[in-house]
Amino acid sequence: MKVQPLPQSFFEQPTLELAKGLLGKLLVKESASGTASGWIVETEAYIGPGDRAAHSFGNRRTPRTEIMFAAPGYVYTYVMHTHCLVNVVSGKVDQPEAVLIRAVEPYQGLELMYERRGEKKKEQELTNGPGKLTKALGIDRNDYGRRFVEPPLYIAKGRQPGIIMSGPRIGIDNSGEAREYPWRFWVKGNRFVSR
Repeated sequence: MKVQPLPQSFFEQPTLELAKGLLGKLLVKESASGTASGWIVETEAYIGPGDRAAHSFGNRRTPRTEIMFAAPGYVYTYVMHTHCLVNVVSGKVDQPEAVLIRAVEPYQGLELMYERRGEKKKEQELTNGPGKLTKALGIDRNDYGRRFVEPPLYIAKGRQPGIIMSGPRIGIDNSGEAREYPWRFWVKGNRFVSR
């Protein structure tokens, strides 16, 4: 089933609204091996320059964060430890904000996901974390700077997410008061939410 990318206007909403709005949408990656996709079930908002947990805190501009200063809807990928993570650039030009996609529920290309993540994985473990989902979908550093409004990596219309929960973000312990901000959003009861 061929789905259409969402229009640019979808990405032009305030970051916290976008982080909630992404829940239930379909994240799609087309590759030579086939197409893999999943319903977004967990996100985290990062509102730099005043957000100590954001890579762009204090308007920090580096080759890695440069894309965060672009228009909303760009792909921001980076490697943390050995995992590639994928973010949706949000905020206006020169307002470096982003939404991390933390978990998806597999929809299309399950065989491909098992191939990439290992045959012995439980289905739930394929995509229930930000580094797991990129590996399962085949998202990598080469996707940096693409736009989510066109293939091969895009976000399409989805389904109603159900009840949306919010709480503190995960894994940002050294970020002062920012670690308490309730900027993580997830679909209540979905078994693919990271934890």
